[in-house]
Amino acid sequence: MRVVWQLLAVVAAWMIGGRCVAAVDGNPWLTLVVGLLAVVLAVGTYKWVVGRTERRAVTELSPEGAGPATGRGVLIGVALFAAVITNLAFAGDYEVNGLGSVTGAVGLFGFMAAAAVTEELVFRGVLFRLVEEWAGTWLSLVLTGALFGLMHLLNPNASLWGAVAIAIEAGGMLAAAYAATRKLWLPMGLHFGWNFAASGIFSTEVSGNDTPKGILDSTTSGSKWITGGDFGPEGSVYSVLFGVLLTIAFMWLAHRRGNLVPRRSRRVVEAAADATTVAR
Repeated sequence: MRVVWQLLAVVAAWMIGGRCVAAVDGNPWLTLVVGLLAVVLAVGTYKWVVGRTERRAVTELSPEGAGPATGRGVLIGVALFAAVITNLAFAGDYEVNGLGSVTGAVGLFGFMAAAAVTEELVFRGVLFRLVEEWAGTWLSLVLTGALFGLMHLLNPNASLWGAVAIAIEAGGMLAAAYAATRKLWLPMGLHFGWNFAASGIFSTEVSGNDTPKGILDSTTSGSKWITGGDFGPEGSVYSVLFGVLLTIAFMWLAHRRGNLVPRRSRRVVEAAADATTVAR
């Protein structure tokens, strides 16, 4: 029942926040304010429902080190997407025509903040964390990553390849970021940094959502395998490659820190073996 109550509460906050942001669409400053309020609502709801259903301190959202961890995540996300754009530009598939819309970027900041935080609370905070208790870190990463990719099939310009790419590069990478730190701040910042760089800075399509322009007025053209086509650069092979590399780095760090959780059946066998050893 923990999963049910937590999902109900956090998804409700997600939907309410999303509806409120959509209601002020077209007003970038209101979108910024409402988006940030949606973040506060979602985080507060998660802490309340997890604290009540699990009767523990919600350490994955503890305030200690929250700012630096979120900031690191944002920087990594922006740098990662900038690396994708750099490769597209060198191939002649991405061009900057001039300045786009600064106010558009302001609105996208609020929109992407709300989307990134609520999605991380649902997929990494609730689903990945609770599935991991039974299935272990690796299987939970695969299962919740696949579900995260499938969710993006609901977007206007979705494609099967785009969903697969998202599952690999984002579903895996963000889960690994949580496993490495056991906090949600880094994956939240990483998710936001990636999305805002894609939309608010480089003005590219984000997950096939008909994303408005941000700071730069840009044009993307070329093979859909390289540019992602109508889905956006998240469907690019460069994004998949860089996402996989970062996933490996985070999982290596999680292993080094002893943060990887084995399957429950394996834990039971190991616990029984330890008990037998102690008895002898």
